[in-house]
Parts: sequence; structure tokens; C-alpha cells
Amino acid sequence: MNDPDREDFPSSRSAGSEGRVDGGFALSQAQVEAIEVLSPSREAWRVFKRNKAALLGLALLAVIVLTMIVGPTLYPVDPFAIVAPPFTPPFVLPSAELGSDYLGRDVLAGMVVGGRGTIVVGLSAALITVLIGVTIGALAGFFGGLADELLMRLTEFFQVLPSLMLAMVLVTLYSPSLLVVTIAIGSVSWPATARLARAEFMRLRKLEYVSAARTMGAGSVRLMLREILPNAMPPLIVSATLIVGVAILFEAGLSYLGLSDPNVMTWGQMIGNNRQYILDAWWAVTFPGIAIFLTVLAVSLVGDGLNDAFNPKLHQR
Repeated sequence: MNDPDREDFPSSRSAGSEGRVDGGFALSQAQVEAIEVLSPSREAWRVFKRNKAALLGLALLAVIVLTMIVGPTLYPVDPFAIVAPPFTPPFVLPSAELGSDYLGRDVLAGMVVGGRGTIVVGLSAALITVLIGVTIGALAGFFGGLADELLMRLTEFFQVLPSLMLAMVLVTLYSPSLLVVTIAIGSVSWPATARLARAEFMRLRKLEYVSAARTMGAGSVRLMLREILPNAMPPLIVSATLIVGVAILFEAGLSYLGLSDPNVMTWGQMIGNNRQYILDAWWAVTFPGIAIFLTVLAVSLVGDGLNDAFNPKLHQR
């Protein structure tokens, strides 16, 4: 016998066209999407996937990183070894597919190995930048008052200084090693991150959940690290992504000026070493320049996609 009480609710079979069935109730497609949006990570990924330029940048960046990882194994040539006559054009000798530089070194080997140094400097310098910037910005934004005034004056002092000039001074004072270059870049690039972190901490510290945690006895360190910082991460992640591209350009600029580790091959060093011979061996400068351009472009596209994904105001449904 049919139960009349069940006639008011659609069956699970008839709900297939409506959407997901939850507890006997049929949910429309709009309701299903509304429930799925409640997951921030899934919502961010959904918005990121809709950005075709960001997906292109992510794919390009993955290819570049994969090439840097497996490239030296597939092409085990010393980038400092003399393998061909100087100024050998590309696609002439099998020992130098992309030509040779002014010393006869393989440009392809320099491209494959040099990408490692360039990307390592970019990632490491971005990490240092974020650590310094977030620390100063968090302290200024959370405590306010005198601490905010002092830390912001310090930030403004570093912000008005020419970043490249200051990095050159730091590298010149010490030996131009890869570690010194990385620390120099990270030490001059943090003011913008500090201001962003300060703004986020000032905004979030006034919200109710922070007041509730303070009422329950949470200290300042716990409030900053456990309550505020996780919610301030989305814009900071976007900023860190863009800083990687800036750091790569910084390293290229310092290497172009001869302020780089001579024992570590990087794309910037290849451009700097061969800049005087660009009319005789354009390929020794052009190919590393294209690699830097594509890497920075890929990072920028990914950063723009993350900005759209983490910014609810930009979400378009």
C-alpha cells in the first residue's frame, strides 16, 4: 500500500534531473552549487580553472620546472665546458645544438643547468621577502600604536631606497655568492609585503572570532599565528607568487652587472657574460632572455589567476 505521506517528496529516481538527493529531499542544481561553494579551496580552484590565461601560465611553469629537474639528467653536459668553437651558430654542430658563446660553451647546457640557479634564487628570495614582510606587517597591524609607527617608519625608509642599488651594495660588501645574492634580493623587496600584511592584520583583528578567542584567554602570539594569519594567507600567497617573478628579474639584473656567483650558472649570468658579443652571437643572449621572459610571464599569469580565485569580489558565476 502506498504511503500518502511520501507523495509530497520526490523519489530518488525522479530527483536525478534536479540534482543531488540529501536525506530524501531533492536539491536543485543551484542548491548543489551553493553547498559546494562552502568549501573555500574548491571554490578557489573552480574560479582558477575558469581563467584560461592562468591555466596556460600554470602549464608553462610546470614545463619549465620539469625541464630544470630532469634536463641535466637527459642532457648531462657541463655548462662551463668548452665543447665547440666560439660563436658557433645554432643547429650547426651536434655538440652545441643552440650554439656556443664567446668561450665555446654550450648554450643549451647553460639553459638547462642555469634555470635551476635562477628559479632557486627566485623562490628563496621570495621566501625571505615574505618572512620579513609578514613579520613586520603582522606586528604593526596587530599591536598598532607606537609599534605600528616605528615599524612603518622603518618600512618607509627601505621603500624609498632604490632596491637595485641597495642590493648591489649588499652583494659588493660580501662575496657575490648565490646565498648572498638571494639574501640581498629578499632583504630589499619586503616593504610591499609588510604593508599588505599590516592591512590584513588591522582588518582581521577587529572581527568577532578574534575577540571571542581573546575572551577565551588566547594570547597575542596565538591570536596572530592561529586565528589571524590563516585568514590573511590568500592575499599574501598571491603577493608571494608575484614576488618570485620580481626576484628572478632582480637576479638577472645583478648577474647582468657582474654581481653573481661565477661558479653557478644562471640565465642572468649567461646574458651578462655575452652582452658585449650580442652582435656576434645573438643566440647566447636571446635564448636565456626568452627563458627569463617565459618564466616571469608564467609566474605572473598564475599570480593573476590566484588573485581572482582568492578574491571573492571578483568571482563571477
